[in-house]
Amino acid sequence: MIEVKGLEFGYAKKKLLFQGLDLELKKGHIYGLLGKNGAGKSTLLKNITGLAFPTKGSCLYNGVNVARRPVAVLSDIYFLAEDLYAPSLSCEKFAASTAAFYPKFSKSDFYHFLNVFDVDVAAEMDQQSFGQQKKALIAFGLATNTGLLILDEPTNGLDIPSKAQFRKLIASVLTEDRCIVISTHQVRDLDNLIDTLLILDNRDIVVNQSLDKLAALLTFGIYPATEGLPVLYEEKDFRGKNAILKNHKGLFSKVDLELLFNAVISGNTTLLDFINSSK
Repeated sequence: MIEVKGLEFGYAKKKLLFQGLDLELKKGHIYGLLGKNGAGKSTLLKNITGLAFPTKGSCLYNGVNVARRPVAVLSDIYFLAEDLYAPSLSCEKFAASTAAFYPKFSKSDFYHFLNVFDVDVAAEMDQQSFGQQKKALIAFGLATNTGLLILDEPTNGLDIPSKAQFRKLIASVLTEDRCIVISTHQVRDLDNLIDTLLILDNRDIVVNQSLDKLAALLTFGIYPATEGLPVLYEEKDFRGKNAILKNHKGLFSKVDLELLFNAVISGNTTLLDFINSSK
């Protein structure tokens, strides 16, 4: 579905955000994109959706270069940016004026999602709280039924119940023909939602693995003592050592996304080499 080939991009020639970045995203998956502030997550998403233009390389959507911005491609991509804009319209009027750009838009789905999020259909969107605005635009994005749905920091501004509803709705709209990408710095919001983890660090995608594969390769947990065990990374707290170990015994443990992310951005090359050599 998405092929990023040799992507080079920077806001200044002397400071490239990406240099030779490659990435492939497939249908039927929910990807979680993690990276430190300033790593270029939002910029990468803008390149993928044709809102930014690489100096070298290309971003292809079903084989078509998105930089050319053909209508057939743009109508099958919905991108909710972190810095959202809520118009002076009710949700009903917003849908009436915007839905025509998305051929697979479902009005009934839109109203269902608004109801789940407890958003007032008749209220002016720009008069609502930031959280209500965010939920209204997420509901619209889900209802577009585009093949590619990209959400940048979608849980910012949402309260805890709304985050739970968000996770349920995202899981419910995934089909074998749809690809969903969620970028966030709130790592815990991706728990029990994504099936594939992407980590952007040092101008490249350094991790692109399914959670099932990571769970097969690694063991996560609290260990009173780890002497003699093949520890790849650890953080100490009052309970002991919260560690990532090689899964030699074939035992299943839930992938600790926050611990794994901390390990990767710490520059743990041993862990990265182990993960990436097992593809």
